[in-house]
Amino acid sequence: MNIEFIDAIKQLAKEKNIPENMLFDSVEEAFAAAYKRELLNNYDGKNKDAITVRAELDRKTGDCVVLQVKDVVADEDFVSELSQIPLSEAKEIDEEYEIGDEIEYMSDPKEFSRVMAQNVKNKLIQSIREIERRMVYEEFVDKIGEIVNGVVQRKVRDTYFVSLGSTEDGVLTQKEQVPGERIHLGQRIKVYIMDVRDGSKEETRQSQNGRKNRKQNGPQIYLSRSHPGLVKRLFEMEVPEIQNGIVTITGIAREAGSRTKMAVSTIDPNVDPVGACVGTRGARVQAVVDELSGEKIDIIPWSENPVQLIANVLSPSDVESVVIESEEDKIATAIVPDNQLSLAIGKQGQNVRLAARVSGWKIDIKSHTQYYTAGEETDIEPEDQE
Repeated sequence: MNIEFIDAIKQLAKEKNIPENMLFDSVEEAFAAAYKRELLNNYDGKNKDAITVRAELDRKTGDCVVLQVKDVVADEDFVSELSQIPLSEAKEIDEEYEIGDEIEYMSDPKEFSRVMAQNVKNKLIQSIREIERRMVYEEFVDKIGEIVNGVVQRKVRDTYFVSLGSTEDGVLTQKEQVPGERIHLGQRIKVYIMDVRDGSKEETRQSQNGRKNRKQNGPQIYLSRSHPGLVKRLFEMEVPEIQNGIVTITGIAREAGSRTKMAVSTIDPNVDPVGACVGTRGARVQAVVDELSGEKIDIIPWSENPVQLIANVLSPSDVESVVIESEEDKIATAIVPDNQLSLAIGKQGQNVRLAARVSGWKIDIKSHTQYYTAGEETDIEPEDQE
């Protein structure tokens, strides 16, 4: 151990972007663990569990000592020379020792065997990997629900792996991709962080030769391009009024790659929340549409009045009137002009389905004739209403 060793640790900490103190602690833990392992390997007795070993590294000079700690016990209670010392022997060292005291025995790492030196190296490498995994996890767990930029690195079957700067563990599964959206290797994309798992548990896998291989997984960062939160965050980035709290996205529903309905409100009566999101000549909404590869976006004003809200969310169709069937269960019927029925329902029920999601109401659509003509079948159930 010397100053060159200390300099090497500092350089490694810089390269790995790891705090120096964490790396120094890992070096001490590696020496302690390796020494403890060597003690146990050379010990044939019982009662191995209570052994205590610690290491101290001088972070200026590079000097290192390893200390084995033993408890002073009564002579009749002595059972393990690894972790205990009889009181009679302790008194020979110093008359002031009493039962319950601890004695530390110092070892010089220069005396370590070649096998032990290799164990120190292996333990240190493992510790560095664990630190890196922990740092990545802590960096991204606080970003759940946020948008980050990434670069597509590789593809395995239908899953893309995205580099997020400090890690390549971003996972974009087929389920979270936008149908029809083309993604290519090397592409820079914005992704929504859905979940982060530490991946610290070991997995045992059976290899082809019958051996069981253990693989230590790093943090898994699960990404999405289809989550409604992606659209919400994109608007927050584009619209200053949302950033400063004047405009609020009150509800959002999305069928990725096709259409999004977003309801907005404001605390300032002098601000048009829809206009703020659309921007001058549609610049703000167009920026979001471009990022979503042309996905249609309906921006509608929120209302605390359910009749007005339901009329708004069924845009672009006109609504003649809204009948609240059950306020408690949030069930309503919307009556539209005869020539607007298909538009109100939408292709395969998409418009009314999104309207129901964004408003929180179950909406039945009926034309003027269906609702007001006696004796005519009136029930029209939009497909997959929510």
